[in-house]
Amino acid sequence: MTIIRPYDESDLEALALLFTDSVHGLAAAHYDEVQLKAWAPSPPDLDAWTLRLASVSTLVAEVETTRAGFISYEKNGHIDLLYTSPAYCRRGIASALYRHAETMLISHGTTEICTEASIAARPFFERQGFRVAEEQCVQLRGVMFRRFGMRKSLNAGHL
Repeated sequence: MTIIRPYDESDLEALALLFTDSVHGLAAAHYDEVQLKAWAPSPPDLDAWTLRLASVSTLVAEVETTRAGFISYEKNGHIDLLYTSPAYCRRGIASALYRHAETMLISHGTTEICTEASIAARPFFERQGFRVAEEQCVQLRGVMFRRFGMRKSLNAGHL
C-alpha cells in the first residue's frame, strides 16, 4: 500500500539518494554519462538539497517504510521535482504523487501547472494532460541538456 504524506526533514538524505538513483537508473537511456553526472552528482550535496526542499512543498510516497518517490511544487503551479525510485517505477507512484499535488494546487486556486520535463519525463507529463510549450537547451554544471517547458491548464473538471 502506498501512502502519500508531507515531506519531513528526516526524509532529506533518502530523497537525495532516490533522486540520484532515479536519474542514473531511469534517465540513462536518454542522456550520456557526462550529463547524468552533472545532473545528479554522487554523492548528493545535502546542503544544496536542504535549501532546495525548503523553498517548495514536497509530498513523499512510501511503500511500507521505503520512500518510493516524491514531488516538489510551488503554489504558483510550478512542479520542480518529480522522481520515482527505480525499484518502484511503473507502479503508479508518480501518477499518485502528481494527482495529490494537482489537487493541492487546485485547492490553492492555481489555474495552470508548469514544469521543465526531461526527455525521459515528457511522456509521463503528456499522459497527465500537459502540452509542450517550448523545447529548451539549458546548461547545468557546464553541461548542456535538452528539456521541455510544459504547461497544463486547470479547471474544476480536473477534480
